[in-house]
Amino acid sequence: MKKSLGAKPLAFPAPVYLVGTYDAQGQPNMMNAAWGGICCSEPPCVMVSAQHTRHTYAGILEHRAFSINLLGCEHAVAADYYGIASGRDLNKIEACGHHVSKGEFVHAPSLEEAYMVQECRLKTSIELGTHTMFVGEVLDVKIEVECLNKKGIPDVKKMDPLLFMPGAREYYGVGKFVGKAFAIGTSVKEKK
Repeated sequence: MKKSLGAKPLAFPAPVYLVGTYDAQGQPNMMNAAWGGICCSEPPCVMVSAQHTRHTYAGILEHRAFSINLLGCEHAVAADYYGIASGRDLNKIEACGHHVSKGEFVHAPSLEEAYMVQECRLKTSIELGTHTMFVGEVLDVKIEVECLNKKGIPDVKKMDPLLFMPGAREYYGVGKFVGKAFAIGTSVKEKK
């Protein structure tokens, strides 16, 4: 038996995206955005949503670019701080003891402590209500070499990604391996 929770934006788990932008004065900023994900394969695109009151909102529109920075579980405190403090008031990156470098393909900062960074050019934005969805075309992905397996593919165990549980407002790491995608489902036979 299922219980109705009503209309809520719940998806479990959610990636913890740290959205990097420069503000109008050229200061780098990071914002924790739990509302985000992959939205297109070709061209490769990701999306993040932000409220118009957020400092990051103006930075994305001003420079038509942003970065997506992924931190491992060991950086959970800093990741959370990026979501509860405003770059309007202080330099959050400095407060966390983190460092940024300039994007190679877009005018957006990259967090050096991130195990993976996506450089995104703003493709479109859609006003949805309390949030605006920003769709960014991924122009480049950079990942720490030690986060790759022997075949050069990202290894989730080496990345130890930080995940967010909306509703409960909790952070978690990744659980056990279950099976290969696009493979384990082949064991189901079609019913005729």
